[in-house]
Amino acid sequence: MMNAVLIAVIVMVILSLCRLNVVLALFVGALVGGLTAGMGLNETIGAFTDGIGDGSEVALSYALLGGFAALISYSGITDYFIGKIINIIRVDSTVKTRTVTKLVIIVSLTLLACMSQNLIPVHIAFIPIIIPPLLSLFNELKMDRRMIAVILTFGLCFPYVLLPFGFGHIFQEIIKKGFDQAHYTIQFDDIWKAMIIPSLGFVVGLILGLIIYRKPRTYKTVSDEVFTAKVIKPYTVVVTIAAILGTFIIQMTTESMIFGALAGILIFFISGVFNWRTMDNELTTGIKIMAYIGVVMLTANGFAHVMTESGQVTTLVEDMVSLTGGSKPLGIIFMLIVGLVVTLGIGSSFATIPIIAALFIPFGDAMGLSSLAIISIIGTAGALGDAGSPASDSTLGPTAGLNMDGQHHHIWDTCVPTFLLFNIPLIIFGFIAAMVL
Repeated sequence: MMNAVLIAVIVMVILSLCRLNVVLALFVGALVGGLTAGMGLNETIGAFTDGIGDGSEVALSYALLGGFAALISYSGITDYFIGKIINIIRVDSTVKTRTVTKLVIIVSLTLLACMSQNLIPVHIAFIPIIIPPLLSLFNELKMDRRMIAVILTFGLCFPYVLLPFGFGHIFQEIIKKGFDQAHYTIQFDDIWKAMIIPSLGFVVGLILGLIIYRKPRTYKTVSDEVFTAKVIKPYTVVVTIAAILGTFIIQMTTESMIFGALAGILIFFISGVFNWRTMDNELTTGIKIMAYIGVVMLTANGFAHVMTESGQVTTLVEDMVSLTGGSKPLGIIFMLIVGLVVTLGIGSSFATIPIIAALFIPFGDAMGLSSLAIISIIGTAGALGDAGSPASDSTLGPTAGLNMDGQHHHIWDTCVPTFLLFNIPLIIFGFIAAMVL
């Protein structure tokens, strides 16, 4: 009989590919998985409901950050500079100018996305600020938005896998905690060293994405009137910068995205730079944009809790292990595949690590793998699926920005490209790391 977790993930993925709403796909997948595992309808719904509560803080954080992002966007700073760039391109529309502009966009978005995980850990909150105003520029340059989705997803995933700062520190602390709970001693500094080779999979995926989606793609330009009408006052610039700095400082001080976002929002309201009623409308709009992501994350938590409560994750790993027959290469491949399946369904690499660590550590040790090899397997298995999962914020964030005009599909334009480009190289480089370390 097929494993309930595997069935649940397959159902969720198929429904998502058929363009059913991700929230519904997750719910149906969880329901099918729970019933297949013999949990019963009431128990499945109960586990799903309990899991939703675990993601409430994250959902509220995203909603408030979305509102804050909308206020920054409303200030007109991004529109102003993007409008200037578009005007320059239209005046000097040479191949050189357009090529240089594309390169600047690619490099800037890559660096910005990476910094959002470590240097300025605002995660996906920068996307509603930066991407929507850029859509007209993308259209003008005929840039394939699938390329932009690949760039953003790379920046949201690569840094936390390799660099022990910001969200990367949290990710690697979870790995370290998994080893501590298994009474297996490792040094925290060993983790980033073990992840150097696997992280190259993201680099390869990014390069492939830039090559594959380099060709022009035409989109409908809805309107660019905003770029000709924006006038930015110096006071508005000062208030916006103060709000951004306030959000960063409060978030770092309190270690809470909720209070950080609230600080930035309050600075805007107290400053009096805009009419309160107008700002309230903008705030509500921003909250709506990111609230959908929060709803998906809540649903994903419910899905994850049902899978955990079913007890079928352990069974899935044990079944995979029994098929290896003591083969080291097969054992590594199966562990990576399990990580892919679990993360793809849960949508969170951070939530996957505790599930797989307790099982992979003793199994890896029994196979004679070094501590660095086991770390690389767990880190890679956790990261697999984060790029490409319909329920991952690493794909939901880019879609939220790129689909503002309804021309970018979450599954086919974000999830499928990022899944293929990042997960295949990750498996290859994760396998190499486990074999050579």
